[in-house]
Amino acid sequence: MPDSSLELPAPAKINLFLHICGRRPDGYHNLQTVFQFLDIGDTLRFYPTANGAIRLATPMTGIAHDDNLIVRAARALQQASGCQLGADIAIDKYLPSGAGLGGGSSDAATTLLALNRLWQLDLPGATLAGIGRQLGADVPIFIHGHSAWAEGIGEQLTDMSPAEAWYLLLVPPCHVSTGAIFSHPQLTRHSKMMKIPPSLEPGMAGHFRNDCETLVRQLYPDVDQAFQALSAVGKARMTGTGACVFAAFDNRQQALEASRQMPATMQALVSKGCNESPLHRALGSSV
Repeated sequence: MPDSSLELPAPAKINLFLHICGRRPDGYHNLQTVFQFLDIGDTLRFYPTANGAIRLATPMTGIAHDDNLIVRAARALQQASGCQLGADIAIDKYLPSGAGLGGGSSDAATTLLALNRLWQLDLPGATLAGIGRQLGADVPIFIHGHSAWAEGIGEQLTDMSPAEAWYLLLVPPCHVSTGAIFSHPQLTRHSKMMKIPPSLEPGMAGHFRNDCETLVRQLYPDVDQAFQALSAVGKARMTGTGACVFAAFDNRQQALEASRQMPATMQALVSKGCNESPLHRALGSSV
């Protein structure tokens, strides 16, 4: 059995825009979006074991051990590969849940990539993405490891390299349920599908939107308040189904100065956009 261990990041992502282009027969929605990674995230540590057990050593409030995406990802990899090894896993949780930053999906992807290496499985990225897709629609982008134009349910990926801006993220004190938003009858679902990936050059942001934004702001007053606060210093946008809103700045100092103007009741995070995932940089190669 391999006796090494790994410590790896599970980076955040943002959606630079999110268009919903209709409901599919399977109940999912066809999306068009651009994902970009951030230089902040959770940190996971993996210790392979010979007994086959998967143990998350760090309890997470409100999530049963066996329901945690980290545990589910490890067990799904065991089942898909037939591997008899196990792992003890610890996490330093930094990303808030229900914020649209992809925290749970990123944790799952980091788990798949880490254990694929530690267990010496050598499964290709496409196989890992297929396993991850069963866990959550955002897992494949974290396996992919590069900013991308995404279609389908978010799994059809084409590399893009948008400007790596500095961002101020404002996280209101609420948890937005992705399932509740996508099943809501008032959700806008009929954006016209673009035939080619869009230009994301400076000045083009006004041509794109997040189709979930209006509904989320109506249902969650805290998100609406975050929009109003952030709009005072920049162009506020929402990532995913929220609750996090963000604005882009030219440099870190501008983002930091804007963060000092945000309400004390909300978490303000300053981060840099990354077109190469910090996870893949830490692993030393793409997958």
